[in-house]
Amino acid sequence: MTAVLPEHRNRGVGRQLKLFQRQDALQRGIEVIEWTFDPLQFKNAHFNFERLGAIARRYIPNCYGVTTSPLHAGLPTDRLVAEWWLSSERVKSILADNPLPAAGKVARISLPSNVDEIRAGDRAKALRVQAETRGQFVQWFGQGYVAVAVESSGGAMDYLLEPSAAIAGLRLPKIDNG
Repeated sequence: MTAVLPEHRNRGVGRQLKLFQRQDALQRGIEVIEWTFDPLQFKNAHFNFERLGAIARRYIPNCYGVTTSPLHAGLPTDRLVAEWWLSSERVKSILADNPLPAAGKVARISLPSNVDEIRAGDRAKALRVQAETRGQFVQWFGQGYVAVAVESSGGAMDYLLEPSAAIAGLRLPKIDNG
């Protein structure tokens, strides 16, 4: 787990840590790095997709079990698996601040933008949002789509998914989402 102290956040420290990790991995011949993140945490999703160029095509329900951590708000610890294909055209382009346009039909998974408030104040509603999100990710991933971006639109935060074959410069090995 990597984290940045609150007083140092939003200064690019996290991205610099990940870029160092990328450089070290490439020197060792490692082509892909994976980690998990909470799909209800939009800031993490934005960082992973928009700032690093990671993708996600696997969803793990209750990955770590229900915990007493205030970070989890008593919810199951559902996680997306970020895949960071270090030498891909997608990653190189995003790291150069020149993201590639979507190349295929884009699907959307919409979540309320105030999900943090929902998690803090209405556990039953948070569980419903999480279950709906889980169902949509499982459905789209089962159809061969890949989460590649997030976008704010009004009162919602959307995950953008593309068919895996449409992602430029990236030949993904098949995985079992079942």
